[in-house]
Amino acid sequence: MNSFYSKEELNKLGLKKVGDNVLISRKCSIYNAKEIIIGNNVRIDDFCILSGKIKIGNYVHVSAGVMLFAGEYGIILKNYSSISSRCAIYALTDDYSGEYMVNSVLPDEVRNVLGGQVVLEEFVSVGTGCTILPNVIIKKGAAVGAMSLVNKNIEEYTINVGIPCKKIKNRKKNMLQLAKKIECGL
Repeated sequence: MNSFYSKEELNKLGLKKVGDNVLISRKCSIYNAKEIIIGNNVRIDDFCILSGKIKIGNYVHVSAGVMLFAGEYGIILKNYSSISSRCAIYALTDDYSGEYMVNSVLPDEVRNVLGGQVVLEEFVSVGTGCTILPNVIIKKGAAVGAMSLVNKNIEEYTINVGIPCKKIKNRKKNMLQLAKKIECGL
């Protein structure tokens, strides 16, 4: 048995849309599949969680143990983006101010869930163990170093690291020419 779903099995999962050449591990947990769109040439590895309104572009890799908690706000992973293992992206979170209680099994009247769409634009690379919080856009070509906390937007073609994440330098733009090679069949 293959460790990835077959095309026929993918079609039975109830995803809103699924492209060609898609590999999703059988050990991936998918919630609210009808809200998930997956493009072409996508790989999602073992022990990932996909939950809520998610749109994944083309040539995207989601490594093992990545959690995408999109809720109704949404997470968008644009073309050529990649997320290394053990990252968590949250489009929603509880209010930790102390004015409300924090726990998903409590009544809505005592909770305050905050959120906002998260977008990884084209050619974004996220290193292992990162956390990305709601209402963040990581601009085209940016890279986030391992174990970073992203709590605000990141500029395009920059390298960013730390807790909280900060720009350390600019990033080269070679990936634009490399993508053209891929799209032209190498």
